[in-house]
Amino acid sequence: MRRKICREQIFRLLFQVEFNDKEDYPFLNERMKSFEEFVLNPEEEEYVETKFEKITQHIDELDEILNMNSIDWNTSRMGKAELAILRLALYEMKYDDDIPESVAINEAVELAKKYGAEESYSFVNGVLARSAETQTKHKDSEAKKDKPKPWKENGDARIVVKGSKPKK
Repeated sequence: MRRKICREQIFRLLFQVEFNDKEDYPFLNERMKSFEEFVLNPEEEEYVETKFEKITQHIDELDEILNMNSIDWNTSRMGKAELAILRLALYEMKYDDDIPESVAINEAVELAKKYGAEESYSFVNGVLARSAETQTKHKDSEAKKDKPKPWKENGDARIVVKGSKPKK
């Protein structure tokens, strides 16, 4: 599956959400399929449809998190492209266990560079980084917590600068 292309298709669908009523959401994907730019195989189409549906079910919650983590901004003032990108990435960070937070943020920055305003990628990066620190479940850091840390257990931690000799 080509996740990058699927993610871009989901972004395009989420962008359309801002201009349509909730009852029109199921028809957005059918309309998007008519564009020949993104030809998806059946597995990819199902992935896009399912993920889009899940994201739209969480839009209010995602917007609340975005409003808490965007200093001096709220979702009503954000650009529509940036808002769609942020919703997609925040959903991936919070709910999609297959996608590490760092990948979700990186992909969002790339989408912002392609579709957002001139410097919006830095805004997207900042909001998502702050959200990762304060709101999401830290999928990446949970795995790190479970790793053994022998240097902490025996109190024998040392910092060695590359090229220097360890102190005796």
